[in-house]
Amino acid sequence: MSALPPPPELASLCRITCEVDALVSLGAAPAGERRYVPLGGGTVEGELTGTLVPGGVDWQLLRADGVLEIAAHYVLRLDDGSLVEVQSNGLRHGPAEVMARLARGEAVAPHEYFFRTLMRFTTGAPAWAHLNKVMAIAVGRREARRVVLDVYRLG
Repeated sequence: MSALPPPPELASLCRITCEVDALVSLGAAPAGERRYVPLGGGTVEGELTGTLVPGGVDWQLLRADGVLEIAAHYVLRLDDGSLVEVQSNGLRHGPAEVMARLARGEAVAPHEYFFRTLMRFTTGAPAWAHLNKVMAIAVGRREARRVVLDVYRLG
C-alpha cells in the first residue's frame, strides 16, 4: 500500500461568537432526545467581520451513547452589509462528568471535551462569492450563554 499524501492544510478564517437562548427539549425520540437551541445575536471576527443575525437555530440530537449531534443554521451580516448563510453540522461529546458540568452552565476547558463542526457557506454577495466554494472546520467551546467557534478553512 502506498503512503497517503500529506493532509490538507487549515487556514484561520474567523471566530464566531453566538449568544444562545435556553435549550428546548422535544422529548425522547426513536434515535434519542430531540432538542433545539434558539440562536441570538453575536459577532464574527477575522477574515469575515460582522454580526450574527438573531433567529438561527441549533437542532440537536442527544444519542443514547452520550454524543450530541449538532445541526446549526444561521446567517451572518458582514460589515459591508452582505449576508452569508452558514450550515454547521458536528458532534460534541466527552466524559459524562464533563458533559454534566457543561449542561449546568459551568466553565469547562475546551480540551476536556470534543466539539467540532463541519461548515459550509452560501451567499449571493459578489465580494464573498468565494465562500460558496469553501469547506471549513470549527473547533467549538460551549459557555453558559454562548458558543464560540474558531473556524478554519480546509485547504
